[in-house]
Amino acid sequence: MTSPAMTSPYAPAPGGLPPQTALHTGRAVFTEAYAVIPHGVMSDIVTSALPGWKHTRLWMLARPMSGFSETFSHYLTEVGPDGGSDTPDPDPHAQSVIFVTEGTFWLSIDGQESELTSGGYAYIPAGTQWHLHNGSDQPARFHWIRKRYEPAPGLPAPKAFVTSDPETHPVPMPGTNDAWATTRFVDPDDLSHDMHVNIVTLQPGATIPFEETHVMEHGLFVLTGKAVYRLNRDWVEVGPGDFLWLRAFCPQACYAGGPGPFRYLLYKDVNRHARLGGILGPRA
Repeated sequence: MTSPAMTSPYAPAPGGLPPQTALHTGRAVFTEAYAVIPHGVMSDIVTSALPGWKHTRLWMLARPMSGFSETFSHYLTEVGPDGGSDTPDPDPHAQSVIFVTEGTFWLSIDGQESELTSGGYAYIPAGTQWHLHNGSDQPARFHWIRKRYEPAPGLPAPKAFVTSDPETHPVPMPGTNDAWATTRFVDPDDLSHDMHVNIVTLQPGATIPFEETHVMEHGLFVLTGKAVYRLNRDWVEVGPGDFLWLRAFCPQACYAGGPGPFRYLLYKDVNRHARLGGILGPRA
């Protein structure tokens, strides 16, 4: 598959290969507290394929492993014309969020079909029968974030829903004069959800003015704009198409550059007790 010219308000399509004349320098970094996977390293030679998926390739940006993501996987997925899957996920305990950055495809969740285009967002509960197909003549690209669902006593499992970035109103952070806002696709008071995948928007010059240090693990994909991020002890520059992984309790803050807004897709695990190990073993 080849990557067409950018037709989306989100980060440009990955792929291709650098020329042999390219300098062997870049911004990629992997530490004990965070990782930065820049857009430029998402080349054709680092893609993966999945059983049960037709005309599909993906960049696996995060997966549970020692010293890296503990709670989620994040795929940047490209489905070509006539591609897709009737058996997308073999894990019956996995819940998914789909966020579309380019193209059009059909998503069926328990028999309910929806057309998703750029900016489209879908939540797919664990144990759901779902299918995804690209019936157009252009590739469709989307983020696919997966987490094993953790039930909570007395709470029903979340229901599937389909919405979009344009139709979801951002909520400004208090005291920021609308310079910092979050597009929340799930009500924060709905404790049935054990993960949130939101979009954060910072206007040029806006800042997260303190080093957040918290229990939530983050996956962060830059949709548009640029910023300088404070991660643990370091400052790093990030821009469209970059992916960041932040370990729980990794200190984090940022300054948004210009000329346009800095926006990123943000995963975090929420609303559940801490797992306890030791002599009692893991929680069931």
